[in-house]
Amino acid sequence: MLKISTVIPYKLKPTVIAIYPGSFDPITLGHLDIIERGSKLFDRVVVAVLRNPGKAPLFTVEQRLCQIRTATKHLPQVEADSFDGLTVAYANLIGAKVLLRGLRVLSDFEKELQMAHTNKTLSTEIETVFLATSTEYGFLSSSIVKEIARFNGSIDHLVSPHVASEIYQCYNNPSIHS
Repeated sequence: MLKISTVIPYKLKPTVIAIYPGSFDPITLGHLDIIERGSKLFDRVVVAVLRNPGKAPLFTVEQRLCQIRTATKHLPQVEADSFDGLTVAYANLIGAKVLLRGLRVLSDFEKELQMAHTNKTLSTEIETVFLATSTEYGFLSSSIVKEIARFNGSIDHLVSPHVASEIYQCYNNPSIHS
């Protein structure tokens, strides 16, 4: 007797889109670690740069999108985009069902858990998935990268080469950034 499988063929499964939101000013190797690992779990990962007029970033949104696209060009299921407003509204707009977040330390968890609960009150359709940062990136943040570069330290081991080059240009040319 022939058994009928209840497994849905891959091509018929719905595409699961995850958003990895953040400022990415700049994108670090820690961010890339989360993106690469997330790309193995979800069909599409959208690295979503929040346009926040209340912040004074080192790089424009367009520069950050370019940095992300260059750093992730080896991952065909990863794309970069930007948005304004609530992350859950953007997620609903593009049909994403997952918010991808990286956790470094306990204080990250407290903040991220609060945000996940808040997002759940705004959209019950969206789940937050936390990935623990790989050990070698547990200390790393965009702020740390900028601080080191500001004081002429090497950041080559913290960001991709193209990003390091752009950061060095910002801090070595006073007319670009003071």
